Amino acid sequence: MPRRGDPHPGSGVGHEAAVATVLEAVNELLPGIGERAAQAEADRRVPDATVKELTDTGVMRLLQPKAFGGYEADPVAFYEAVLSIAEHCGSTAWVTGVVGVHNWQLALFEDRLQHEIWDENPDAWVSSSYMPGGKLTPVPGGFELTGRWSFSSGSDHCQWAILGALQMNEGGPPTTYNVVVPRTDYMVEDVWRTVGLRGTGSNDIVIEGAFVPSHRALTRTQVYSNDAPGRASNTAALYGMPFATMFPSVITAPVIGMAQGLLDIAIDYQSTRVSRAHGKMLDADPYSVAALGAAASTIDACRRQLLGNISGIHATLVAGELPTMDQRSTARRDQVLGTVRCVSVIDDVFDRAGAAVISDTHPMQRIWRDAHAAKHHTVNTNERTLHSWAHNAMGLGPSESVV
Repeated sequence: MPRRGDPHPGSGVGHEAAVATVLEAVNELLPGIGERAAQAEADRRVPDATVKELTDTGVMRLLQPKAFGGYEADPVAFYEAVLSIAEHCGSTAWVTGVVGVHNWQLALFEDRLQHEIWDENPDAWVSSSYMPGGKLTPVPGGFELTGRWSFSSGSDHCQWAILGALQMNEGGPPTTYNVVVPRTDYMVEDVWRTVGLRGTGSNDIVIEGAFVPSHRALTRTQVYSNDAPGRASNTAALYGMPFATMFPSVITAPVIGMAQGLLDIAIDYQSTRVSRAHGKMLDADPYSVAALGAAASTIDACRRQLLGNISGIHATLVAGELPTMDQRSTARRDQVLGTVRCVSVIDDVFDRAGAAVISDTHPMQRIWRDAHAAKHHTVNTNERTLHSWAHNAMGLGPSESVV
């Protein structure tokens, strides 16, 4: 198993084997992650033991540049890890995905920032809150930053944060930035009390007058285009992936994994369940049993679409080409519908499982609540994304910017 501080194993067959070892190590943790799911919810954060175990597997380094101890893995491997974790704990998968994908985004910043973070700790965790909750005021050498940001998942465990902020421009629209700030410059305020995804610890971040050097800031345009300075040194196909594919996919992957986890529980549960009113469910309610087959097909289709779109875009970049707008908008379409369809599957299977599953000790109700909480993330606004896909298919280009 890869351990903290190990050098990257290199490229080629050895590299592929190392990535496979990471995924095997993650799989070994899954039973324990599942056993601690209730603790994560009660504590309103991923347990420290889980954070250490995940860090030690190397899963958080899968998207990190080789130059800084990462694997520069095929992105599909990372999403496979998130999917498998979500089958056992939605909150842990959510944090793994969101925090882990930040190491991909950090590679878009200037090398100087990457050195500041990873030279000191190649296993540093970085949270985020992309909504522009802060105001940037230009000062010599950079900006002064003040603001409050919500929904910063995993922030209790992180040493840095990527935050959205606005620079106001006289006579014109503001410029939106992503800025990177060290833990010493912000406070994490414990406000996370929610109906679902309680274990993500998605607390508020508060800053009053922190200095942000220019090299720790990227405009939103740079993040969404091929214009980011870090791409000059991080030339692997991985770092040409669109942000609007990489980040939204870590929001949907946990939902697909949660749906699979709930289905697995339901199959075991329904195989032995006896209703006091109707008798053994396999005989008395064949429709609920048949619904499990429909659920399995939908979950499998969503998984295949999510991973297939990521793989296809990555293959295009490996071939030295840029992904087309059709590829990008299709990835967004399938990502958002992956959430919608899997939440619908979760609702259907949960609703057919009888009264016992509403007990707060039953794992199915936690998955049901977590999935509905995940659906409320802004990247899952499905009508806007579906309109954008159709707009592009008509030859008019996408109608949303997140593509």
